Amino acid sequence: MRRSRILGLLAAGALALTGCSATVGPPEVTFYGDGHTVNTGPAVHCDTLVRNCDKHPEDIATLKVRKGMPVQISVPSELSDTPWLVNVQYADASGNLQVKQQFFAPGSTLAYTATPGGAGNQLVVVEVQQIGAAYAADEAGNPILDENGNPQLVARAYWSLQIKP
Repeated sequence: MRRSRILGLLAAGALALTGCSATVGPPEVTFYGDGHTVNTGPAVHCDTLVRNCDKHPEDIATLKVRKGMPVQISVPSELSDTPWLVNVQYADASGNLQVKQQFFAPGSTLAYTATPGGAGNQLVVVEVQQIGAAYAADEAGNPILDENGNPQLVARAYWSLQIKP
C-alpha cells in the first residue's frame, strides 16, 4: 500500500510539473465600455527586439460604445511591467479626428480609462502598445530621434479596439 501511495504522489508531481511547463500565449487586454466587455490578444506580437513577429488581425476587437462614453482598459502585469502606452482616436463634435496618447512607466498601473474628450465626441479607436527594446533607425542604422533628442522606441505588440457608435 505504501508503494502505491508513493507512485501516486510521483504521478501527481509529474502532472503538476507538466502543467507548469505548458506554453502560454501572448497576454490579453480587457476593454470595457458602455456595459460591454471584450478580451483580446494582440493583433501583432513581436519579440523584445522586434525581429520575429506574429500577426493576428482577427484579434482586433470591436465594441459598441455610445457618443461621450469612455472605455476602461485593464492590462495584465506581463504588460504593465514593461513600458506601454495607450493611443486614443476620437471624432470631435464637428467630426474631426483627434488623437491622444498616454505613456506608462513599467509597474506604474494596470488600468486606464480612455475618454473621448467631451460629451459630444465619439471614441473611434483605442489601442494599447507594448514598447520593445528596439528603436527606430534610418537606412544607415542611426537612431531616429524625437524632439527631445531621445531615440524613438518601437512598439513590439499592440491590442486594438475598434468602436462601433
